[in-house]
Amino acid sequence: MATEIGDAIRAMVAEKNISEELVISTIEDILRAAYKRKFGTDENAVIEFSDDYQSVELFSRRKIVDDDEWYNEITEIPFSDAVKIHEDGEIGDELLIGVDLKEFDRISVQSAKQRAHQSFRDIQKDTLYSEYKTKEGQLIIGYYRRQLPNGDIYVDIGSTEGILPRRNQSSRESYGPNDKIKCYVETVEKAERGLRVILSRSSPELIRRLFEVEVPEIAQNQIDIIKIVREAGYRTKVAVASRHDDIDPVGACVGLKGNRIQTIMSEVEGERIDILRYDPNPVNYIHNALSPAQVKDVVVIDKNIYHAVAIVDESQLSLAIGKQGLNVRLANKLVDWMIDVKTSEQFEEMDIAKEARSRAESIFHTDDSYSYAEHEGEPAPSPVFEEETAYADEDEFDLSELPLDETLIKKLQFHDIYSVEEFISLSDEELASFEDLSEEELTAIKDVIDEHVVIVDGDEDGETEYFCPNCGGSITEDMTVCPNCGTGLAFEVE
Repeated sequence: MATEIGDAIRAMVAEKNISEELVISTIEDILRAAYKRKFGTDENAVIEFSDDYQSVELFSRRKIVDDDEWYNEITEIPFSDAVKIHEDGEIGDELLIGVDLKEFDRISVQSAKQRAHQSFRDIQKDTLYSEYKTKEGQLIIGYYRRQLPNGDIYVDIGSTEGILPRRNQSSRESYGPNDKIKCYVETVEKAERGLRVILSRSSPELIRRLFEVEVPEIAQNQIDIIKIVREAGYRTKVAVASRHDDIDPVGACVGLKGNRIQTIMSEVEGERIDILRYDPNPVNYIHNALSPAQVKDVVVIDKNIYHAVAIVDESQLSLAIGKQGLNVRLANKLVDWMIDVKTSEQFEEMDIAKEARSRAESIFHTDDSYSYAEHEGEPAPSPVFEEETAYADEDEFDLSELPLDETLIKKLQFHDIYSVEEFISLSDEELASFEDLSEEELTAIKDVIDEHVVIVDGDEDGETEYFCPNCGGSITEDMTVCPNCGTGLAFEVE
């Protein structure tokens, strides 16, 4: 069979972005399928392309047998018929006999065509999927193609179309024919018909990629973006930290005279972007997160449920809360705390005793020794808790309040041990029965309890006597500083 297929192969390679090897392999599979449908097998089918792929021939390989023998007319040929084709043929030799596709029945030809179309569709889909899957999570530039009645926009992104769903569009933006659109590739999926590339203009990751493009220090891993929270079209907050003490992360992101941040804001149609410094101390982090408002003070109400109050001047109240609560809402998401914004007068009206406030404020401190640069590549640190000495009497003191490894706490909780009192009441035999706790781990737990917890008993008059953990001097519950050695004190009753 001779056909002019070279141009068709090259066109498919160019237009469908399919490799030449895949096209040729698919053509071979199609011819073999048609051959098998006609002859019942394709084991003796031989396909040969010309050097320039301008023609292809299909042969049937048959073995020469004696005229007197019974033979299989599909795979064998009598000697008398063989010498007519090749006069030098001998019994046992194999001949390649050309097969004309015109001999195939209409059903075989139609089946081959359908197989060809399906094969090329599958190849194109797999090729496109491999190409665009590598672009998932990256920026891509496309051009507006058309908009559906539901608001979804189809974007020409090269070899295929991407879809920008209405939910992934910014409220600030609108597009028309041939408009250039820079999008974040959210997901790439195989669909029943072709490929489904989901794009986004509202994702916080779009902002991250734009910063990576505009701020070399981020691309070079000198500055890290800790977290981004965004309400597309309105406001974005970006927390950044430097891996090097001599690099100002906020200044680097803003750029000289604000050129870098202005470029990014222009890309999102003027959406406001607040850049702030990440701080491992949650009190300072909340201060920063409420920018551009000036915060006078932050009071931790309950560290267990991450609840705090930010105190601002009357003139800063509306700025801190933001239009429709947007600024404080984004700050909540950024620091993962529930933040109430109050003026000084409003805070004084809240039912919080001075002692409770003092105790709440003493929970946290600024750890000046912490350097982000010294912790390169590590996750952002948890809030820093000021070391306290706990006093336990008849009430139970939770083990989770101590600086114990979380794994040890979980092991103890598995054995229904939640408090210091429950642990110290265990006998040596009971402790030894906890097979998942080694002797070293039990010793470590006891050492932490000995260091941070003082067990005291009430005297005969029912009053409790306390002693300074540093100097051993007598102290009372109303003291915040030891009168003998000046050690800071904090009393807590569970």
